[in-house]
Amino acid sequence: MDINSFFNDLQSKINTAIQNSPAKDIEKNVKSMMTQGFSKLDLVTREEFDVQTQVLAKTRSKLEALEVRVAELEARLNATPQ
Repeated sequence: MDINSFFNDLQSKINTAIQNSPAKDIEKNVKSMMTQGFSKLDLVTREEFDVQTQVLAKTRSKLEALEVRVAELEARLNATPQ
């Protein structure tokens, strides 16, 4: 038996032991409790966060362009003789 098959066999036995042990039930219960807890929080997914980040970047860009435009218009207004 070579070393790789030994470790693969050992890993398989450990996985089987974990699957048949109370540890698996504890893992399921903890995941369930965490899922319930997270659902009560006002969280967003990473995808939703990324979309909103892109929207914010576009909005910021438009705002900066509008600020430049307003400054230009104010400069023209102040430059015309009254």
